Amino acid sequence: MSDNEEEGFDASDIDEELEELEEELDEDLDEAAEEAAEADAEPTDDEQPTDAADEAAEEEEAEEADEEPVLDEDVMPDDEADLLIPVEDYLAAGVHIGTQQKTKSMERFIHRVRTDGLYVLDVSTTDQRIRTAASFLSNYDPEQILVASSRQYGRFPAEKFADAVGARARTGRFIPGTLTNPDYDGYIEPDVVVVTDPIGDSQAVKEAITVGIPVIAMCDSNNTTSNVDLVVPTNNKGRKALSVIYWLLANETLDRRGAEPTYGLDDFETEL
Repeated sequence: MSDNEEEGFDASDIDEELEELEEELDEDLDEAAEEAAEADAEPTDDEQPTDAADEAAEEEEAEEADEEPVLDEDVMPDDEADLLIPVEDYLAAGVHIGTQQKTKSMERFIHRVRTDGLYVLDVSTTDQRIRTAASFLSNYDPEQILVASSRQYGRFPAEKFADAVGARARTGRFIPGTLTNPDYDGYIEPDVVVVTDPIGDSQAVKEAITVGIPVIAMCDSNNTTSNVDLVVPTNNKGRKALSVIYWLLANETLDRRGAEPTYGLDDFETEL
């Protein structure tokens, strides 16, 4: 009798263990195959203009940015500043509500930080920068102004701004080569570019820098402004905030051209 037999060793035990391992391995392989099949079934970047995860994150950011504002917030150093609209209107739109992150380049536009960690943008500076941007844009032929917006809540007001001032608009995904590839059917040569968000509109900013034209950008507390020539500090994620900014920018641009502004805020508000 062998030593194994003396110890009561049974070969059938090994067979049972091997069978269990094989079953577990088969289950793992089946799960992996299912996951791969699901991944193959998902739309590619070519099939959809924006990534679903990015779209969901953007919607979540917009909802947070559109939170019910506190109307008695301290949003600027000078309570008596002469603004384009009452400060309460800026507050109602949440123009002042930044993110919980700030960059070094946006630090100078931040008035304070709230107890919940959100940075509060200086509304008086926002107001002044809208005037400056309007004066700048009024020096250009209308059709030589391009406004770009990939953000969901920036698309409609950007298009309305373009319609109001006679500019061109490229909303949604910015097609590479729009400003740099003369062989592309949609190629254009603007003299200035306005963007809703330097992050979401990075392709437009990149191409503007490449061809050497100035960039005006709506910038939140988390934006980097190294490639932006004129910053308009604002909540650039909220539906109401973007409507107010583009409305004011359109009317101020028309005013500096000597035209009578005829648009109301309602004309710029994106429908839910």
